[in-house]
Amino acid sequence: MIPTHEQQLLRKLFNAAIQAAQPAYCLPPHLPLPPRGRTLILGAGKASAAMAQVVEQHWSGTLSGLVVTRYGHAVPCERIDIVEAAHPVPDEAGLSAARRMLQLTQGLTSDDLVISLFSGGGSALLPLPLDGLTLRDKQDATSALLKSGATIREINCVRRHLSAIKGGRLGAACHPAQVLTLLISDVPGDDPVDIASGPTVGDPTTCAEALDILRHYRIDVPERMLEILRRGHGETPKPDDPRLARSAVKVVATPGTALQAAADAARQAGVTPLILGDAIEGEARAVAAAMAQLALQAAHEQALPCVLLSGGETTVRVRGNGSGGRNVEFLLALGLALDGHPGIHALAGDTDGVDGMDEIAGALLTPDSLVRARKIGLQARASLDDNNAHGFFSALGDSVVTGPTLTNVNDFRAILVTPEAAR
Repeated sequence: MIPTHEQQLLRKLFNAAIQAAQPAYCLPPHLPLPPRGRTLILGAGKASAAMAQVVEQHWSGTLSGLVVTRYGHAVPCERIDIVEAAHPVPDEAGLSAARRMLQLTQGLTSDDLVISLFSGGGSALLPLPLDGLTLRDKQDATSALLKSGATIREINCVRRHLSAIKGGRLGAACHPAQVLTLLISDVPGDDPVDIASGPTVGDPTTCAEALDILRHYRIDVPERMLEILRRGHGETPKPDDPRLARSAVKVVATPGTALQAAADAARQAGVTPLILGDAIEGEARAVAAAMAQLALQAAHEQALPCVLLSGGETTVRVRGNGSGGRNVEFLLALGLALDGHPGIHALAGDTDGVDGMDEIAGALLTPDSLVRARKIGLQARASLDDNNAHGFFSALGDSVVTGPTLTNVNDFRAILVTPEAAR
């Protein structure tokens, strides 16, 4: 199917958002001067390999290090080792890399500099369980939390208190070196402790909070894991820990950055942008219902055409046989709520190119999506109930596939309202 003008515009806005968060664009202004000693690069996340490459290209002094990224997200580096591992459920490659990373911190001095490069995905890519826990324990807990509907803050709180490297532990291991952490944020609110679970950032949360989260979502975990949390054996370094006194943090790209870039692109196309927020959370279907009402309201109250832009991270509770995917689940629920209303098109996608467990960024919704689906025997409500929105949009040919974008500033949603919607 030939893309319509509306679909082309939505893709243009999505691409603008991704481009604004590329490491080559946002990272160089934040690089420090070389230290008297050596410089060590440590990092993890879907954007971390691209970040490491940018550091190499702009660094005049000696350099070494290790960065872990998702399979398929590596880029060539000459002085920094790039390792690929699994996301969102961790694997042995990530475990081995996390052990190596801690080993690299040994022997650091006060003359040395550690540049930490973290982005979304770093939590799963650095799976180093506390003593007494296994990788399988972490894998099972991660899988259950991802399906439970827990927020990213809640998931990462649990991860930090079961890890030997997250929640400031890596930063503490770098003492007495100076540590500069450069972050690309994929979390609502851009709190550094939640980006990749804050390996170099002091953690204000507690084991008791992690335990409450597991109980609230009824996550079945081994008794040994519960005991670690009950006894406080998984407590993390706090923000006032003296080992973190020489640590600085800068967030170099955020969801807000991406939305502003999309808004600029919309204005250039003669479309009025309305940014609803860059930290929207909640169950994907509930957010879709609310935004459908906003789109219908905009059709009658706003100067048209306009586009409703938003970011953040919704959640999905997977109960059916599908693979979930919060962006496509949002989009399918939006389509049902709009019920083919004319003149309203939408795109929802993850800026890293992966929505849920699928190598698909998201999808496009058109006024005739539900009609086209019925013609090929697809029922939108049944697909949503089965958490199979990816299958729904794929069958229509409306999936958005970008491949690895080498950045990650979370979800992107754009709802385009054209004059036809006011009729």
